[in-house]
Amino acid sequence: MKYLLIIFLIPLQIACNNTHKIDSVAYNNLVKKTQKAFQKNPIQITTLKTSRGFACEPSIFINPKNPSNIIAGSVLDDVYYTLDNGNSWQNNKLNSPYGVFGDPCVVIDKEGMAYYIHLSNPKKIKNSDGAWLDRIVINKSLNEGKSWDSGTGIGHNKPKQQDKAWAAINPENNSNLVVTWTEFDKYNSKLPVDKSRIRFSQSFDKGKTWTPAITISEQEGSCIDDDLTPEGAVPVIDNEGNINVAWAYDNKIWFNRSTNNGKTWFDKEIAIANQPKGWNIKIPKFGRANGMPILAVDNSASPFSGTLYVNWADQRNGTDNTDIFISKSVNQGKTWTKPLRVNIDKTLSQQWFTWMSVDPKTGFIYIIYYDRSAHKDFQTDVVLALSTDGGTTFSSRVVSETPFLVNKGKIYFMGDYNNINAYDNKVALIWTRADKDKTSVKAAVMDLK
Repeated sequence: MKYLLIIFLIPLQIACNNTHKIDSVAYNNLVKKTQKAFQKNPIQITTLKTSRGFACEPSIFINPKNPSNIIAGSVLDDVYYTLDNGNSWQNNKLNSPYGVFGDPCVVIDKEGMAYYIHLSNPKKIKNSDGAWLDRIVINKSLNEGKSWDSGTGIGHNKPKQQDKAWAAINPENNSNLVVTWTEFDKYNSKLPVDKSRIRFSQSFDKGKTWTPAITISEQEGSCIDDDLTPEGAVPVIDNEGNINVAWAYDNKIWFNRSTNNGKTWFDKEIAIANQPKGWNIKIPKFGRANGMPILAVDNSASPFSGTLYVNWADQRNGTDNTDIFISKSVNQGKTWTKPLRVNIDKTLSQQWFTWMSVDPKTGFIYIIYYDRSAHKDFQTDVVLALSTDGGTTFSSRVVSETPFLVNKGKIYFMGDYNNINAYDNKVALIWTRADKDKTSVKAAVMDLK
């Protein structure tokens, strides 16, 4: 009876205020239970219905107010939701007078307000009159993804283009939403005078109004959208309200931080890791890939609470041996650990398209990535990795039902990322795969309780 009582109390300990650490006995029991469930529990996988003949760059998020509700999006303008833990999905198209042009990012606050951040294309014609990518757009849903407003635009700075946005919600101020992205003077320009930079804006009223966009990268890059372009900025906010951002540029991972609600930042961003051969990675029979960094913070009451993690892919071990890495900081980004390889294979093979989520209730780290280590050809699996010890060690399992192989050597556009979100020992994953002459999006839900 005593043993059963300890197990019953685990959720209560996890739900405590994050200023108090989880009871060590309860936490150790949770670790053991989760590690066992991770290897054995089934995964509910669904092929999402898209409105077009292709799909990529999916994003997914679990509603913390109602975890049975999960919302997802994919290129160009598809939005999906489930109310039953992924057993069934509904889909719709997102609309906005600013246009909907991909790079979806879905986040949901503690009260269930959902945000869908994406690129703009108001005239629906690429490069038309400078309107293409002229701002970042945020649509909102108040009813678990069933319907959406027409969206709000931020970062408009004509004739510059705004690209690759990501968002984060303040865990201590539910009305505070921040967005970071890359701004181009002229997208794809090879002229030295045209530059790119990382931009930032935020809302303190659930997306009704936004602060003027500011630049948070001291260094400017090219407009070619390559290794010498600062790209992939991902923000996170810790329990103290500090805003942290990481991105890739010039063979390094860069970091900036604000401790006063975004008013001021480091005078100059700091390099926190090397990224040999850059973020623009070439994968055979895949086409364009990227190793852009994913930043996350442990906002749980775990023993690792407050730790910052950055996860990326690079080719330091060879162009035929792309690997997934993680580094962490336990002192608010001042110093970072030596990169640790996440994929535990002993092969010369490709692992790429990583994304990471740190469960805000348990502190466990989940990382999704493509993996070819089990095959001698170009077949590709989707792998999920788990760390329950603050990123010191990882276990992994294949989560895709079957590997995919690009048909007849054709190179597909698979986008720039897959995605994952964890909440209270539930994990929602979403990825793109290629079959025959089409791409599709798979959504998966894994309950580890």
